[in-house]
Amino acid sequence: MPVPVPAAGQVLVRLEASGICHTDIHAANGDWPVKPTPPFVPGHEGVGVIDAVGRGIDPARVGTRVAVPWLGHACGECSYCVSGWETLCEQQRNTGYSVDGCYAEHTVADARYAVPVPDGVSSMDAAPLTCAGVTTYKAVKVAAVRSAERVAVFGIGGLGHLALQYARIAGGFTVAVDVEDDKLALARDLGADHTVNARATDPVAAIAELGGVDVAIATAASPRSFEQAFASLRRGGRLVCVGLPADGVLPVPVFDLVLKGITVVGSIVGTRQDLAEVFACTPPAAPGSSPSPASSTTSTAPSPKS
Repeated sequence: MPVPVPAAGQVLVRLEASGICHTDIHAANGDWPVKPTPPFVPGHEGVGVIDAVGRGIDPARVGTRVAVPWLGHACGECSYCVSGWETLCEQQRNTGYSVDGCYAEHTVADARYAVPVPDGVSSMDAAPLTCAGVTTYKAVKVAAVRSAERVAVFGIGGLGHLALQYARIAGGFTVAVDVEDDKLALARDLGADHTVNARATDPVAAIAELGGVDVAIATAASPRSFEQAFASLRRGGRLVCVGLPADGVLPVPVFDLVLKGITVVGSIVGTRQDLAEVFACTPPAAPGSSPSPASSTTSTAPSPKS
């Protein structure tokens, strides 16, 4: 692939790191109803340095470090964009899906949607936060988690281990649910107040013994886990759906929904402002330290010609 040339309103980004998301596999396989058009370059968790700018962009941006997220472009004029919900824009273009992404040495990006990365956050840490981080941060934000509320995270994977941390930052008491002991051990290391192995124990019964949860965040790609998340809620609880199980359908008992005053909401990635907030609440890495758990799904950009 030749190095792309930034058009008007674009920047050329030299990638330093790129996160790996299961969405990239869905893209390559054409799993979703809206399919990408091959050939294309996947990757939507890129972090790198601006090497050049297109017409209309301040040359002072050259040399600055930015993140290239899933939301690569939105119209900026529709009711969703002007009301702070640009992630719902019907004219949006998505990095690594409808436009070439970050599995390359260089990529071009809409300058408006290339989000600055603070100096204190390494490229390795910033890359997965550009999608998995902002997605779970937004889920906690949409759930309006309040101090001392009990929050259950179903699935402690690339999304869930971050959701757990953001729920704690918001002041919640956390319950981690997974079927793998090593992931539950990670959850305990990250400060989970309770853990439940859903393979060995009925998570709904285990959470009921705690008094139920105020918020359940469903991140696992398992339809059954979504049902369990709903059933774990106490009266007035909120279920936030984040994961995308293949052919997933959520049967909701209307009687419980109405009489218990339960809310079910979908949450998709996050806006530029959300990503800026994610970077703002990320502690800087200590000099010489190992990458944080957030970096477990990150790879450095390739050195050979891509």
